[in-house]
Amino acid sequence: MKLLQYKQSNQLRLGMKVEKGIIDIAAASQELGLAAPQSIEEAIGGGEVAASQLEAVMKAVLENFKTVYMLEETNLSFAPVVMNPQKIICVGLNYRKHAEETKAEIPTSPILFNKFANALSAHGDCIELPQTSDEVDYEAELAIIIGKTAKNIEEAEALDYVFGYSCANDLSARNLQRRTSQWLLGKSCDGFAPIGPYIVTSDEVADPDKLTISCSVNGIQKQHSNTADMIFSCRAIISYISRHMTLVPGDVILTGTPEGVAIGYPKDQRVYLKSGDKVAVQIEQLGELSVTMISSN
Repeated sequence: MKLLQYKQSNQLRLGMKVEKGIIDIAAASQELGLAAPQSIEEAIGGGEVAASQLEAVMKAVLENFKTVYMLEETNLSFAPVVMNPQKIICVGLNYRKHAEETKAEIPTSPILFNKFANALSAHGDCIELPQTSDEVDYEAELAIIIGKTAKNIEEAEALDYVFGYSCANDLSARNLQRRTSQWLLGKSCDGFAPIGPYIVTSDEVADPDKLTISCSVNGIQKQHSNTADMIFSCRAIISYISRHMTLVPGDVILTGTPEGVAIGYPKDQRVYLKSGDKVAVQIEQLGELSVTMISSN
């Protein structure tokens, strides 16, 4: 399934992408007299029961097609695919070629840092460039959304704890990032964690470590790689984190970015994001996440 959140009359609504459009889950379940989760939190927390309910709604909609509960995707105002994660955990320097382009040593353990909920933004959003930085960089990333409580789990079973996957952009203000040894300031500016447009449930992604990933700015490709270049696999990352802190449903893990970011170029060739730039992240099987950078003035 491809699930999403959108805004309607200042309220969040749960949607499901199908070939004919977007199913309004609340409207469809009410019209068809079917029980179903009404929010992404209920969909994630409801486990197999919620998944079965959503499958039933989708099947009924496709068999009894009515436009009353189908929406045009182009008319939607998207929201981040999760709104209130307990944790947003990011992995730094997790692609071998990216580590090499920044002339960093290949990590022997995952480098973890975090973002906060203020950084969350959605597909189609306009994101303000902070007044304190003229070195804002793009970073295409695969996002993992946790579906079950995970503590001290083995790598072999780690993917069983995943609800789904999404596109993300770990926007980074490089001058703020390198101001101190801690990266937090450059990573958690408002809107600096766009994620979406959809959560693709884990049953539809056979191997998250073999996905083409790319990023373009104003239609010009800047990054192009495959998650197979990750130093630490999705399994390894989830297991490693779970041995140090408990992962809970709705937690988000950003798994790192491939080569091609602005900071990877020589100083005189770095082109950072500016107002009006449209940044698009594409990941195989997951779709395209697009945002526009704007001036804060």
